[in-house]
Amino acid sequence: MPNPVKALILIDHGSKVNEANKMLEAIADRIKERSNTGFDIIEYCHMELASPTLEDAFSICVNKGADDITVHPYFLVPGRHSKTDIPNMVNDIIGKYPDTKCRISEPLGLHDKLLDVIIERSSSC
Repeated sequence: MPNPVKALILIDHGSKVNEANKMLEAIADRIKERSNTGFDIIEYCHMELASPTLEDAFSICVNKGADDITVHPYFLVPGRHSKTDIPNMVNDIIGKYPDTKCRISEPLGLHDKLLDVIIERSSSC
């Protein structure tokens, strides 16, 4: 059996402010620059207010050959979007891709590296 083609989709809420939407694109680009991610394909999308949508991102990944997709909610804490809305959106879409495995990761949450970023940003202002 061939190795799966693994994709990562980053999803945030989306914003009317274009600079906010561009930040997720920049994060996806920075992840793509790393060689040790374990993902063959990295895409980003927004829940609403901006494109690409989650359905767009799934389509892009599958068209690039992905058959194993991880959706990462780019949110700080687990809440309604990461626990309910995004899983519902994924369930609505994944039925169109019966040969594709999909999972949803936890949001950023409590992580020592995030604590380091808070301290660094707070110390430099």
